[in-house]
Amino acid sequence: MFAVYASEPNPDDPLASLTTGERPEPEAQEGWVKVRVKAASLNMHDLWTLRGVGIKADRFPMILGCDGAGVLEDGTEVVLHSVIGDPAWGGDETLDPTRTLLTEKHQGAFADSVVVPARNALPKPDGLSFAEAACMGTAWLTAYRMIFVKSGLVPGQTMLVQGASGGVSTALIVLGKAAGLRVWVTGRSEDKRALATELGAHAVFESGARLPEKVDGVFETVGKATWSHSMRALKPGGVIVVSGSTSGPDPSADLQRLFFLQLRVVGSTMGTRDELADLLRFCDIAGIKPTIGAELPLDRAREGFESMLAGETAGKIVFTR
Repeated sequence: MFAVYASEPNPDDPLASLTTGERPEPEAQEGWVKVRVKAASLNMHDLWTLRGVGIKADRFPMILGCDGAGVLEDGTEVVLHSVIGDPAWGGDETLDPTRTLLTEKHQGAFADSVVVPARNALPKPDGLSFAEAACMGTAWLTAYRMIFVKSGLVPGQTMLVQGASGGVSTALIVLGKAAGLRVWVTGRSEDKRALATELGAHAVFESGARLPEKVDGVFETVGKATWSHSMRALKPGGVIVVSGSTSGPDPSADLQRLFFLQLRVVGSTMGTRDELADLLRFCDIAGIKPTIGAELPLDRAREGFESMLAGETAGKIVFTR
């Protein structure tokens, strides 16, 4: 079958390991299902896989793509949940120490077919296209968990999204507004700030700009480049919810501000299967659809990877079959 895969880890030049071509057709073991992929979306996680981060060297070659939507062999339309844990684990699967994502241990969705545990294939809402549904399992699920599970914010409060155009950031804007929060966004360029406004942000600011007032919560995916601004932006007792650090993992902690103003820093990773089901229902009921910045056939995947590596995104990048 045709697939887009990482041939080997390459920390310094990740796209040098990006390969397209034939890979073995997957076979579903007991308790797993085969999904014929109709659409799959690109995530920063795929670039980390190309670099060899979070994956053992003996796992290569590895088909990329931890997000997708497609059709089961019986014709059922499904959305993939990419967190795969121990079937015996009884709690939140994101806390299972043995959990993995697609592309870390198991082959991913940038291919004609992918196999996943049966519980990881959720019914696709009729109101979402395959391309839209393929955005839900990582970026949108991450944003949903950050707001509704981790932040503790309530309608009427103000949230700040650091970064205006990535997949998680665009999802935070749309979901935050739908949740009744006042959404403020920072962006590096006028185009990125314009996109945030188009998505429903109540106000946009240049990166690092002084805000009109302090906010109740900050949503961080950037890390080192925005961390000090995030700390300064919070009201006493406010919360920073962190799900990534794309500009670097070592921000200054600013511990004096942290304890004196009794701020909270909360980590958030992906989401559970049940949270993905709730997200899909919420989007279906509210008529919410993800912003797709680029939709490309899978055999042009390199173009999408190049855009993500350069930071030239305006929503999700989706590959279709």
